[in-house]
Amino acid sequence: MPDLLLELFSEEIPARMQAKAAEDLRRMVTDRLVAEGLVYEGAKAFATPRRLTLTVHGIPARQSDLKQERKGPRVGGAEAAIQGFLKATGLASLDEAKIQRDPKGDFYIALTEKPGKPTVDVLAEILPIIIRTFPWPKQMRWGAASAKSSALTWVRPLHSIVATFGIETEEPEVVQFDLSGVSVGQTTYGHRFLAPDAIQVRRFDDYVAKLQAAKVVLDPERRKEIILADARQLTFAQGFELVEDPALLDEVAGLVEWPVVLMGSFDKEFLSIPDEVIRATIRANQKCFVVRDPKTQKLTNKFIITANIEASDGGTAIIAGNERVIRARLSDAKFFYETDLKTKLEDRLPKFEQIVFHEKLGTQAERIKRIMVLANVMAEIIEPQLEVGRNLSNGSVATYFNNVQRAAQLAKADLLTEVVGEFPELQGLMGKYYALAQGADVSVAAASEDHYKPQGPTDGVPAHPISIAVALADKLDTLFGFWAINEKPTGSKDPYALRRAALGVLRIVLSNNIHLPFVNFSTRFLGELMEKVAPFREGEDSLDQLLSSMPSKVRAEEIKNIVQIFDNPAQQFNAARALKEYHDFIFFMADRLKNYLRERGARHDLVDAVYALGGTFGDDFLMVVRRVEALGKFLDSDDGKNLLAGTKRANNILAIEEKKDKRKFDGAPDAALFKFDEEKALARAIAEVGPEASAAVAKEDFAGAMTAMAKLRPAVDAFFDRVKVNDDDAAVRENRLKLLNEIRAATRAVADFSKIQD
Repeated sequence: MPDLLLELFSEEIPARMQAKAAEDLRRMVTDRLVAEGLVYEGAKAFATPRRLTLTVHGIPARQSDLKQERKGPRVGGAEAAIQGFLKATGLASLDEAKIQRDPKGDFYIALTEKPGKPTVDVLAEILPIIIRTFPWPKQMRWGAASAKSSALTWVRPLHSIVATFGIETEEPEVVQFDLSGVSVGQTTYGHRFLAPDAIQVRRFDDYVAKLQAAKVVLDPERRKEIILADARQLTFAQGFELVEDPALLDEVAGLVEWPVVLMGSFDKEFLSIPDEVIRATIRANQKCFVVRDPKTQKLTNKFIITANIEASDGGTAIIAGNERVIRARLSDAKFFYETDLKTKLEDRLPKFEQIVFHEKLGTQAERIKRIMVLANVMAEIIEPQLEVGRNLSNGSVATYFNNVQRAAQLAKADLLTEVVGEFPELQGLMGKYYALAQGADVSVAAASEDHYKPQGPTDGVPAHPISIAVALADKLDTLFGFWAINEKPTGSKDPYALRRAALGVLRIVLSNNIHLPFVNFSTRFLGELMEKVAPFREGEDSLDQLLSSMPSKVRAEEIKNIVQIFDNPAQQFNAARALKEYHDFIFFMADRLKNYLRERGARHDLVDAVYALGGTFGDDFLMVVRRVEALGKFLDSDDGKNLLAGTKRANNILAIEEKKDKRKFDGAPDAALFKFDEEKALARAIAEVGPEASAAVAKEDFAGAMTAMAKLRPAVDAFFDRVKVNDDDAAVRENRLKLLNEIRAATRAVADFSKIQD
């Protein structure tokens, strides 16, 4: 079957746009082919700095003929309807129509056949449309035609188009179409400097081979392989090691068509700068890789350049030019670093009073004060759980709390330094270096870097108690603050990265096995922030009005009862506002936890089964996770599977009978009405298992709770094998339904089994 070769040759395409552009081209062309009835076998797109290329193979040579049957008006129907039918179907008269017999009457049927077009003609129609509507984030017009708003636009001036179609054994056809004077044919061009002459190509294999000969590596993955292999070999040959950087590798592969790897050097005096500053400087300004000593893992004074040309002097001039620029950039970085060291971090803090964090949430200085308060609360919560006193190597628990406050105070100070101003990605890390240089405790310095973690799904989480406290405080202040001003994430928008902050809190809590009872502190901080943002107005704000606006009356009544502990109307109002937002906040956090667990393979139905229990445990995310894990292991066992089946059967029977009788079968069953030993055995098992499982859950022994649940399995199985639930005696029937309800109640000690899938 024929193949399509399409190349769009232009001036430089920005590296950051290439991968998406290649995928957009593949998607747009193949989607249109399928829409035209042309199903293909495979497609692949490529990008270089000067071309987008697409190959689609296994396309039919022409569209299939399309046969259509259209039902028309009733025989003998209105003349207007008949004429409309003839016009719509293209029939000359009713003699060309068929008559379909139908119990409701006879109808005219039009059978039409639309012949398919040659694929090359279809391509000639769709390719100009795709090129004109291509979704570049930025586009331009050029040349004399650019004066017209209807002129062709492209990311950079488009010079030529290769568009051929045909089978491998024959000369392909050129897909002929007109596109604002851009030539369409079989001509492309090689490397801008090494082989700039025109090249005539026929099909994809021929095209790739000729480009390779003309010093163009078409496939970006192949360019990356060449750069990485040559860089590794070059550094290894000199006893060094390449510091690999996948993101930079992607970028430099998009800057070259014929990668040539070279090595340069800089003065050793610059090695006094932190490695991360050297790397950021060289990476950001010259797109070069840095090199380290494999023995010490410290950077050397070497760097790797990826050139786009085989220079006649072996690259000497290219290396010298890069060395000149890097020397100047490193001189600036060294000056910034040394200047920063002259000012203590705490001396920078007053400047935060003039820097607004958010217009509704105050200055950065106010935010730092909130973080310090929250960090102290976090420290109090986690200190007994992590046995901080036993794990501290530098003093007592009192020292720990002092260091938490110091770390929270200084964590943001490096935002005002010269190096972070130049390289924002080094925030936190530079704070650690400056704190260490100024004599701060190691744990305080480490918290400057660690409190931003985790910044992504693969980033590590803080492990030291001080870093944990400050990291949680930082993220929770962000969440509480934007919750208080109603700047919550929506389905498509999350401008303040609140989902990332929530996931960060969850990962820190779960990785360090911390119970974090949100209800104990979140309403307090939410209330304080809401009072700051929108103070209570006597005579205008009322508790009853606020409660009436809440979506759930039950929750409103619950909140009203809670806030009655306050005599002051302002305190009651703010507490109610905070409790309302707390419910929404916990729901948001729980949703993040569900997503987190599902992404790591946890069954979504088990997460739902645990959360369906409700109650206050739902804001202790460590307990939720442990319960889900224990439940999953239990259900993998035979006891778990069989108990689930029995519980589901009980639930199904109850659901049917409750609907039929329009009531619940609550209350304890009457032992005097038991007729079978299996009923008595089930009642005894429930009486034993229920308290045992509940006691185990209270001790957070979820494995023990599941072991207790397993004792129900034989009694449930025997009951359903021997006992008829819907007995003819109404009293016995009701008693047995109450027994089934006891099964449901007992299993709810660990989860809502009705939510679990078989």
